[in-house]
Amino acid sequence: MKTSLIVFLAVAIIVLSFPFVSRGLTIPNPLQYDTFGELIDAVVNFIFVISLALAPLMVVIAGFYLLTAGGNPANIKKAQTIIIWTAVGLLVVLLAKGLISVIKSVIGVHA
Repeated sequence: MKTSLIVFLAVAIIVLSFPFVSRGLTIPNPLQYDTFGELIDAVVNFIFVISLALAPLMVVIAGFYLLTAGGNPANIKKAQTIIIWTAVGLLVVLLAKGLISVIKSVIGVHA
């Protein structure tokens, strides 16, 4: 009894929605990008901007650890590690952005 009710409701929904589908109902694009490449560019640019904002913040945090270390080698090491990994992360992001630009110019895609 329960399955026949579910089947009946599913068929009713399909039959009742047919006039709307047959008129060429279009679903608007929720994104502002028309192609997959534009979407990827937007994501890469977002990550680039976020990383440029976070890198100085991480250097300030490392500086705080260094200033408040009070001679504690563990805090000094933590500050050095934060600065090194921030520099490595920023370098990776910059190289990735540059690599994408080089690949686009080689294959002839102009943004």
